[in-house]
Amino acid sequence: MAQVSSTKSTIVRSIIRTTLRAVDPVAPGVGARVAERLWFRLPAERPQALAPITSVPVRELLGSPFEALLRGRSVRGWTWGEGPVVYLVHGWGGTLEQLTPLVGPLLDRGMQVVAFDGLSHGRSDPGAHGPASSDAVELGRSLDAVATRFGPARAVVAHSMGALSALLAIRDGWLAAERLVLVAPPSGIPDLLAVLERELDLGTRTMRRLVERVRLRTGYAPDELDLVTVARALAVHERPELLVVHDLHDREAPHEASMRLVRSWPGAQLLSTAGLGHRRVLADAAVGGAVARFVDRLPVEASLHGEDRPQPLTSELGPDAAALPDRFRAGAA
Repeated sequence: MAQVSSTKSTIVRSIIRTTLRAVDPVAPGVGARVAERLWFRLPAERPQALAPITSVPVRELLGSPFEALLRGRSVRGWTWGEGPVVYLVHGWGGTLEQLTPLVGPLLDRGMQVVAFDGLSHGRSDPGAHGPASSDAVELGRSLDAVATRFGPARAVVAHSMGALSALLAIRDGWLAAERLVLVAPPSGIPDLLAVLERELDLGTRTMRRLVERVRLRTGYAPDELDLVTVARALAVHERPELLVVHDLHDREAPHEASMRLVRSWPGAQLLSTAGLGHRRVLADAAVGGAVARFVDRLPVEASLHGEDRPQPLTSELGPDAAALPDRFRAGAA
């Protein structure tokens, strides 16, 4: 069955590539609309993605649900505990459930934990472009709407494309944060757009139209949505203390992107894991402990996995060999 599905996917992709290449000289606007729909289309929900919130361990069930409004649409989430606020931000196509392993360690440090589903994700309302479409900018605005209800943050912990969303909320929204933890962040939209261009074999005219459509949809040109570019534009008083956690073998978001970000951010720390990949890193007990210590203004251990001896960033570390993901929809703008 897997082989049949893979073959079908290859055939469909080949048909799309051929069609888009053919329309580039005569109808690039049509090609750009098709490419836009494909790029911003959310992956199908995994069966466990919307498991009851009661699947969270019993100790964390003492929390309660909440809603925040964004342009008349409900952003739904869950909050636990009392104390300084920590926002948990999932990635593109994710849900708050992916971040619940971090709840316990943060509660142990006396934090109030606030997690939510961005518009068009999980239990929240569909976003501006319908139930199956979203982008990092809309996710950032969802975070901003939640922050207007719960106030300034001791920390924001964001996974994958949620990293870009969190930075946009801090730079361009109302969110104020003392500390920021980015787990497995991608480099940003320009590199992902290059992946899309290769995957779909988009022509020059179609690409120009697509870039314009992205700008009209999000309010940003793709080049503006590079993680380092956004970070460098933060005013000094807006810049949180930064911890980046990234697995050396992450095949969806290359480790090198985090090295580049940390080098651009004075005082930032990078903790590298080995063998956890892009998503399992969220459920790792050592990662959860390190994140909670950082949020609690305590030193972070240099190594998360004893014998693997991952270390904070040094000039001797070389770029990771992991390639950009083959799935071109793995992180649209």
